[in-house]
Amino acid sequence: MMAVCFPPRTIAKDGMDETEFREIYGGYDPQRCRFARAIQLGCAGCSRSQRVLIAEREKIICLSRPGHARCGKILDTLVEKAAFALGLIHAGQELSQGKWIRLECGGLQALARLSGAALPDDIDGSLQRLEQAPDGLDAIPYGPVVRAISRYPLRGHRGTRPK
Repeated sequence: MMAVCFPPRTIAKDGMDETEFREIYGGYDPQRCRFARAIQLGCAGCSRSQRVLIAEREKIICLSRPGHARCGKILDTLVEKAAFALGLIHAGQELSQGKWIRLECGGLQALARLSGAALPDDIDGSLQRLEQAPDGLDAIPYGPVVRAISRYPLRGHRGTRPK
């Protein structure tokens, strides 16, 4: 009797095959929100975002093509300007989850203050206000933004750590 080998399957906690989830999500989501981590954590909000639930997982999508492009440009610029503050050594280096959170949440808080808002309740609205300024997005003073990114507090460990 000959054994038949199938490629290993990763089953998610909810029972959905990981490949099946990627196919469904990939087909549904052409515009993943650039600041999804910040929105999911609750440190920012956006009028152009929509929460999508697939197999007990929450994903954030962008409903605006111009907003998606604007956020992409700002996010790329934030990564470039805050590279030293985030401890990036090489261009194109992969960021850890904590560094992404610092970059998104800290950067959005600073950009919201620069646009005249107290909190980043509407990412797209803040970026539109900054874009409509005399010199547009190019005139953003990135010194205070990078300072906010480097000072953004990450959540500490819960409970005591084993010794």
